[in-house]
Amino acid sequence: MLVYILVTCIPGREKDVIGEIKDLQHIVEVNGVMGKYDVFVKISADTSLKVDSAISKVRNVPHVTTTLTMPVIYGQGGTIDEEK
Repeated sequence: MLVYILVTCIPGREKDVIGEIKDLQHIVEVNGVMGKYDVFVKISADTSLKVDSAISKVRNVPHVTTTLTMPVIYGQGGTIDEEK
């Protein structure tokens, strides 16, 4: 399973949040971004329980205020479908 999370955090704490998230299990990518959200997170795991656990850990990182979780839907014709 593949999930993307957009994270908002307390201003000025972006580096702290990124540092905490990048060390979590099942995190494939984490980057700071500009705009409405502060951090982009990509999670990949082989079961929904592992994905749920990773999402919960991201949400519980200190200074995270909100998250928006977007699961990837296979079969829509995107680049991820080409990787299979």
